[in-house]
Amino acid sequence: MNYQSLPKIELHLHLDCSLSYNVVQKINPAITLEEYKESFIAPPKCTDLMDYLKRAVKGFEMMQTKEQLQLVTLDLMEQLKADNVIYAEIRFAPLLHIANGLTPQEVVQTINDALEIGIKNTGVEARLILCTLRQYNHDQSMITVKLVEQFKGAHVVGFDIAGDEAGYPVDAHVAAFEYAKANGIHVTSHGGEACGADSVWNVLENLHPSRIGHGVRSVEDEKLINHLKEKKIHLEVCPTSNVQTNVVDTIQDHPVDRIYRKGISMSINCDCRTISNVTLCSEYDLLHQTFGWDKKHFLHCSLEAITHAFCDEVLKDKLRKKVNEVYLGFEEM
Repeated sequence: MNYQSLPKIELHLHLDCSLSYNVVQKINPAITLEEYKESFIAPPKCTDLMDYLKRAVKGFEMMQTKEQLQLVTLDLMEQLKADNVIYAEIRFAPLLHIANGLTPQEVVQTINDALEIGIKNTGVEARLILCTLRQYNHDQSMITVKLVEQFKGAHVVGFDIAGDEAGYPVDAHVAAFEYAKANGIHVTSHGGEACGADSVWNVLENLHPSRIGHGVRSVEDEKLINHLKEKKIHLEVCPTSNVQTNVVDTIQDHPVDRIYRKGISMSINCDCRTISNVTLCSEYDLLHQTFGWDKKHFLHCSLEAITHAFCDEVLKDKLRKKVNEVYLGFEEM
């Protein structure tokens, strides 16, 4: 199948983990391709999530000025266009980009403005999710969630928590997520990646997200599976990333097909385009080669992604129409 021709939806994508060599060269021409591959791209197997995330440091270190933030954002929009992504939700942690004196507000404003330019240049619709991190404290999480509120009406549409799932509990962040709920802010949360089903229960009970980033270890608990289905919680599944971070040993062991067959709402995502060295085209092909997935699987996941996206209903209807038209065309060919 020509996966390039399929319109794609991406809900789980980290900005600072998706720098192409092209944009890295613009920011620092001294970095060679060999150095880029060594420092920005993870090996097929890391020891764990934190080993994988070491490569993210290289990304956000190069995103500390307005010019750098704009370059990286526009570059990612071009990557999405090349992958035929028609809608993406791009996430980042504003407080990772203030080392050189930018304020958190300036960081968000700069990326939001660059995204607006990228949308016009590429035709790709995109929105932003602001992340707090597990290792942050209460005040840092509150700063981040209030930025989401401050930029309501811009391209910022949601709040997330990422980072070291195994090393830090969510206690320091509960207040920020309660603030999000009280103020009508869409919420997703990483969970069930570095830790098991108990971690998913933990974020569901304490943070109340409508989506879970990864969540693949939910299959270890049948009660959790039923809860996800009953509450229509959406899983943002990132297959290659999960193999690299040792959630599963091999792609053949990945629960993505079981999650699909159990009827849980889910989508297919890249997570980190550079660190995992993937596109949605390559992820689709991987699932086809491994589990025999075909267009009906990708259509279902795309429509589920649209339903659970944080954008407005007018855009959702437009996206559904575009996806259905193309897939119907494949049916008739």
